[in-house]
Order: sequence, then structure tokens, then C-alpha cells
Amino acid sequence: MLSIDEQIKLIERGIVDCISHEELVKKLEKSAATGIPLRVKAGFDPTAPDLHLGHTVLLQKLKHFQDLGHEVYFLIGDFTGMIGDPTGKSETRKALTREDVARNAESYKEQVFKILDPEKTKVVFNSQWLAELDSFAMIRLASELTVARMLEREDFKVRFREGTPISIHEFLYPLIQGYDSVAIEADVEIGGTDQLFNLLMGRDLQRSRKQAPQVVLTLPLLEGLDGVQKMSKSLGNYIGITELPNDIYGKVLSLSDQLMFRYYELLSDLGAEAIAELKREMEAGTRHPKEIKKQLARELTARFYSEEAALQAEQNFEKVFQKGGLPDDILEKKIIATEDLWLPQLLVDAGLVTSTSDGRRMIKQNAVSLDGEKVTDINAVVKPHGEVLLKVGKLRYCKVCFQ
Repeated sequence: MLSIDEQIKLIERGIVDCISHEELVKKLEKSAATGIPLRVKAGFDPTAPDLHLGHTVLLQKLKHFQDLGHEVYFLIGDFTGMIGDPTGKSETRKALTREDVARNAESYKEQVFKILDPEKTKVVFNSQWLAELDSFAMIRLASELTVARMLEREDFKVRFREGTPISIHEFLYPLIQGYDSVAIEADVEIGGTDQLFNLLMGRDLQRSRKQAPQVVLTLPLLEGLDGVQKMSKSLGNYIGITELPNDIYGKVLSLSDQLMFRYYELLSDLGAEAIAELKREMEAGTRHPKEIKKQLARELTARFYSEEAALQAEQNFEKVFQKGGLPDDILEKKIIATEDLWLPQLLVDAGLVTSTSDGRRMIKQNAVSLDGEKVTDINAVVKPHGEVLLKVGKLRYCKVCFQ
């Protein structure tokens, strides 16, 4: 069992805010003395069903708490998802339907257990308690917050100053997120830096109900592969956790040497000292940066698949890039066609991209090859005769056999 100091060191690794360190120490000491695990909460509005490594920064911190023996409450905001959190938005976010929420929530549940231990995770939906609040209870809850307090939020402050509409229901979002902490009686809540205002609201509401206020931990937004913008599917700088092993491995290897250690700190299971030693070895020249990066690529690929899949991805990478060959497990697809096919659509049919817009984007980025030749025309067509070899990115291949 780790000492309190060792637990604190693990918990505070990579965080931006801890409100407060002293309270966290006291809660850990009480848990150790009583044997009662802390209740650690993180909320997820199921607005998008596909997770990338940026999302897993928070999940990795939840896993740290699980490893220390504490209870993780993975809260799916099915109720709040139908309101829409305006955090970081310049305008009101479109609310989801019940069908959207249900579909995305199931997808989240399938993906998060690639990191979290399902036996140590309590999945809860905030509609369980929020849907039971009557109008009197909701108005009473709203009375605990002033408009001036709400306008302390930077996004609301900017929108108010610019005359951009702010709907009344958006003011309710921080309140009901805070009420989630009351309902769970959370000891700790974790979120991104953009959620700090909402997380602090939970502390306020807990105090007003004579509960011990939760400790708030915030984590940074992970930079994408470009090392500048935060990881985002819309920017194309992401590594999706459901991508193929070859893609995850290859994308990790594309990281810059400095960004690699940012990923180590926020995503790796290695201890802080082990990571510091890797950095010392690289700076001293006793270990090549590529070898350190390969270690990270193997770890992250194995996390979402297996050790065997990670090693196979590494072998494929070496075969393709060091020996100029092709991977052993090239996907083959039989397609029936009688007319010329628009290349972006063919990429979708071959399973190499998720949409024609994604296909066009990859072509614009010079990331698509047809029979070894780069394609730069988004209007390119392919004649349906014989076989063609498609390549997207560094390691995505498909042999298309026309029939």
C-alpha cells in the first residue's frame, strides 16, 4: 500500500488545479484510517460517441484512483446532455435528443472500459435524481446562484459583453452539475480546465447542504499530433482509441520528441521517476528518442488492444518504413462496380476513412495514395477494373478487388 505522500504524488501528477491540496490529504488520511474508499466522480455528457486520447487523460486519472482502492463514479449526463453545456462555446449548444443520448452513452460505456476496471466502476446516469426534481425544488436550487456569479464564467462574460444570446437554461447547467455531486456525495471530482467553474459549483452546493465539499482536480487539454491545437477530430490531429493498432502505433511515433513526454506524463502507466529517467537518457544521448517513442507507442496500442497486437503493429511499421515493404495484414475488400468510383467514396467503402468529408480532407493533406502514387485531386475517380492498392496516412492499406 502506498503512503499518503506517494498517493498524493500519483494523484497530482499532470494536474492543473487542486482545490485544495490540504483537503485532499485529509480525505486520503481519513480513508486510510477508516478503510472507507473515497467517492471519485467524473461527468461525461454523451455528445460524441467516439473517444480519442484527449478524452482518456481524465480516464487515466480515474484509473489512478482505482489503483489506490477508491470508488470511481462514471457519471453519464443523460439529463444534462439534453440541455447542452455551453462551456467554451460562443453560442448556445444544440441539445441532444433522448435517442442521441442513449446511443452515445452505450458507445461510451463500451469504450471507457478499455481503461477503467468495470468491477471498480459505478456507471450512473444523472437522470436518476434530476428527473425527480419538481419545479419547486428546481426553483429553490436556482435561488442559490446569482446572475453576477454566473457572469464570472469567462464564456458567459464574453457573450454578455458582445450581446450574444444566453438562454436561461444555460444558467441551470452548472447548478445541476453541482447537484450531481450532492446526489453522489462526492469526495473528489475530476474534469478539464474548461470545467473549473462547474466543478466549484459542486463544492458550493455541498457546503449549503452540510456535506463536506469535494476536492476539485482539473487536468489539461491534451495537444493533438500537431503539438499546437488541442486534440480534436474536426482538426484531424487526433488518435482515436478505436482506430486500428497500426494507426495508433504509427500516429504515436509521429509525435515530436518534446510532445512525447507530455503524452507520457498524462497517459502512461509508468511512474514519474521512470519517465524522468527516460528523459535523462534521451538528453544524455544514451537512448535514442525513437526507441523511447516506440515504448510509448507499444504501451498505448496494447492498452486498447493487446500486447500481441502492439508487437505486430511495431513489426508492420518496421517492415513498411525501414525495409520499404508492405504490412502482412493488408485488408482486402471485394467491391462490385460497373462505373467509375469517386475516390473519397471508395475510401469509405474500403473502410479507410469514416466519411467522404474525411476522405477529401486526407486527400488535401497529401495523405492518400493509389497504387503507390499520391493523389491530390479530391474529384479523382477510380476505374473498376482488376485490383488497386489504396493507402491512407502512414499505415492504413486496403487492396480493393473489383468484381
